Amino acid sequence: MSFIIGLLTIILVLDCLALVLLVLVQLPKKDAGAGLAFGGAATDALFGAGSGTALTKITKYAATIFFVAALILAVLQSRRGVSEFERRLQQGPAPQAQPALPVAPSQAPAPTTSTDSAPAAEATPTPATPPQGSAPK
Repeated sequence: MSFIIGLLTIILVLDCLALVLLVLVQLPKKDAGAGLAFGGAATDALFGAGSGTALTKITKYAATIFFVAALILAVLQSRRGVSEFERRLQQGPAPQAQPALPVAPSQAPAPTTSTDSAPAAEATPTPATPPQGSAPK
């Protein structure tokens, strides 16, 4: 499948280059246009006076090849599906494992070996309360 897509892509690029050259070489209408600027008179000398019709037909065929190749490439790409690379881009970055944070010694709970609850009461912080006699201003 990818070989066919690559081959059609090369054909499409070469057809684009041919179309550009064909449009630039064509005879201008009413002595104006890009064909005159890029040597429209040289086309008469090289291919003859009736070459406008032949170049017009070749341009039509090249344009038809361009559109057909573009449509076939679009269909093939849609049937091909999503590649592994595109799938990973859509999922986003992989979640990384968070390393375990070390516990500081002051935050570690004190082991209680006795039934005395006084050390445990000292370890818990008490909220700061304002003195009873003063009122906030």
